[in-house]
Amino acid sequence: LCSNNNPYASFGATLARDEEQNLWSTPHDVTHTEADDDRVLYNMIVVRNQLDKDSEEWQKLNYDIYTLRQTRKEVRSRWKHILEDLGFQKEADSLLSVTKLSIISDSQNMSKARDILLKLSEETNIFPTSWELSERYLFVVDRLIALDAADEFFRMASAVYPKRPGGDRPDEGPRPLQS
Repeated sequence: LCSNNNPYASFGATLARDEEQNLWSTPHDVTHTEADDDRVLYNMIVVRNQLDKDSEEWQKLNYDIYTLRQTRKEVRSRWKHILEDLGFQKEADSLLSVTKLSIISDSQNMSKARDILLKLSEETNIFPTSWELSERYLFVVDRLIALDAADEFFRMASAVYPKRPGGDRPDEGPRPLQS
């Protein structure tokens, strides 16, 4: 039944490898940005794959990998939610897509983008408390500045994901928008 001529024979294996790499939202994209958080995830995967699957170390590392992936998905989901509420329903995925080929639209916007990203981190819960700022969101904020939507994004993030005095409360979803 299995033939070496079957072009689909390794399809499942390719998907599994792509999922293992899962360095960002498009794991099979060879141009993904290898930011610090990508290297951390990749190194965790490499170390885990060298361990015995029955070991406690493997289980702990596997859990840490899963947790990191889920956190990244949640952060992306929060950004997408706000972008869609701002009217970027069709553009949200492309605005959030960052690869090695991504560029800053205007170098003069770099400091403003950094300031807004830092402000988002300090004054909202769009990022979890333990989150280290990712360079890829700098590109997203730069795109929002180019679209003249960065300030509105910040206002929306402040309303939907307000900073709470005890940190994140993952059991609560985003607050509904108020007109």
